[in-house]
Amino acid sequence: MKAKAIAYSPQSKADCQADIKRLGDLNREIVRAQADLNDEIARLTKAAAPHIEALQERIETLQAGVQTWCEANRTELCGSGKTANLITGEVQWRMRPPSITIRGAEAVIETLKRLGLQRFVRVKEEPNKEAMLNEPDVVRGVAGISINTGVEDFTITPFEVEVQP
Repeated sequence: MKAKAIAYSPQSKADCQADIKRLGDLNREIVRAQADLNDEIARLTKAAAPHIEALQERIETLQAGVQTWCEANRTELCGSGKTANLITGEVQWRMRPPSITIRGAEAVIETLKRLGLQRFVRVKEEPNKEAMLNEPDVVRGVAGISINTGVEDFTITPFEVEVQP
């Protein structure tokens, strides 16, 4: 990746201080623009909501009616199949694959273990990065492991006052 040429650099400490202030000003301007944009989105959403809800209700009514008619005429439409082409579109019946819903996963895990059903409890194995950072010399040279050190980030934080309501 090519380094980007720097087109500007402050020439003094005072210039640097002024630029940091400008950064804060620009960041606040971005926040104000985002707030204005979000206000406009909220206004547009609120204005469109009744129309969208009415359209959704019409769609649900039509879908329910089409499904009712198709269910009543399934044999004529599909024979022994699961799909019918109705020129303007197609309808199909598909059996969903079995699925399991679990509520209170921790309690379920405890119960499975208590009942001797550990085969239904998954144990996830993954590299322990924290342990590797504590002993980097032991894993240095292991294929697939890179130890990153000495990476320095530069940040600029313009001072701002937070107003408590």
